[in-house]
Amino acid sequence: MGILQDLLKDIPIPKMAKVQVAFDDMKIHNVQHVLMEKLEQENIKKRITPGMEIAIAVGSRGLDQIVEITAIIVEFLKGLGVNPFIVPSMGSHGGATAEGQQEVLKHLGITEESVKCEIRSSMEVVKVGQLPNGLPVFVDKHASKADGIIVINRIKPHTAFRGPVESGIMKMISIGLGKQKGAETCHQLGFKHMAENVPAMAKVIMEELPILFGIASIENSFDKVAVIEVLPSEDIEAREADLQATAKQLLPKLYFDQLDVLVIDEIGKNISGDGMDPNVTGRYPTPYAHGGPDVNKMVVLDLTPQTEGNANGVGTADFTTQRLVDKANLEFMYANGLTSTVVAPTKIPTTLPNDLQAIQAAIKTSNILDFTQVKMVRIKNTLELSEIEVSAALLDYVQSQPHMKQISDLYSIPFNKEGNLFKVEDNNETIIRFN
Repeated sequence: MGILQDLLKDIPIPKMAKVQVAFDDMKIHNVQHVLMEKLEQENIKKRITPGMEIAIAVGSRGLDQIVEITAIIVEFLKGLGVNPFIVPSMGSHGGATAEGQQEVLKHLGITEESVKCEIRSSMEVVKVGQLPNGLPVFVDKHASKADGIIVINRIKPHTAFRGPVESGIMKMISIGLGKQKGAETCHQLGFKHMAENVPAMAKVIMEELPILFGIASIENSFDKVAVIEVLPSEDIEAREADLQATAKQLLPKLYFDQLDVLVIDEIGKNISGDGMDPNVTGRYPTPYAHGGPDVNKMVVLDLTPQTEGNANGVGTADFTTQRLVDKANLEFMYANGLTSTVVAPTKIPTTLPNDLQAIQAAIKTSNILDFTQVKMVRIKNTLELSEIEVSAALLDYVQSQPHMKQISDLYSIPFNKEGNLFKVEDNNETIIRFN
């Protein structure tokens, strides 16, 4: 690695300042109470008959209060004399195995004990129909036998395509409930056609199976439930389009049009299906989505513990660290790519030994004349954007923006003796400042 050290040793790391970013913090203070009120509406209750077996579709996303939401639905159903059970509905996630998908739910806090409900996890599917374009439509075998199906999901912009319906209830029906086989089929013709195929498949399933209603949440910029709705099956498509527009308004963002370098401390499937939300970074895995800043070079430093080695999305970055690569579970990553047919996010970017050199490499290749004037932003992940770090070259811009406020003086980024960003858990390790 001698030549790399020689090439990077004189690249300066800019001084940074903490910046507070203001977002709409509208939220529901008692989600369980609001949800139960909506479930108790006569138009919802009349769909349920005592003695029914009802499948509750729960996905792999880290939705705010997902355990509480699931538990309230279980309580509501049991109160009506129903036998509910949970079906992991997450396409190919969890390594595309029944055990892996149940383990994903466990990491979210959803167990048979926590929500007082049986979990039936299987990768077996049944074919329930076919689209006019020839694509077959599949559904989880357990769910297909139920007397009714309830689907839970968060509504938010998709990371790889645009349409009236993107990531939400209909996607959970068509891809989540379709397990690996259904997800693979829905992606077969590529993201160019996903805006048509996702709702089309969902409509076939809703025609063939008793989808009772969907539980749709929208989260604010602080990942707290701002809206929660109970959508009768006949209203799902129209209402989801309306909720999608609201979700886009509440999406957190980086208020910069152009950046030389974006440093992201961690990515993971609990953050986004793409590890980091392209709606925030401006880096999309396909040409069928757009928005966000123009970032010249992007660095990803580590994985979240919850992602269990699934580094899907790292391929959209330019640089990463050996630490991240050592943690990566290639089997999990490649399963995502093979299922979605989009393999760019599962590639390994240029890999440097530590955080310092990864950041220096990004600065060196950012195509600017004066490295000391680099426009650099550092974030923890794409979910936590209310406090970020910006380089000195961006402070004049920050001060001109009403939604951003500098809250610290400029300081040198601390690294430990291994050249990694210093953290509190490093305890008494030597702090080295490379400015």
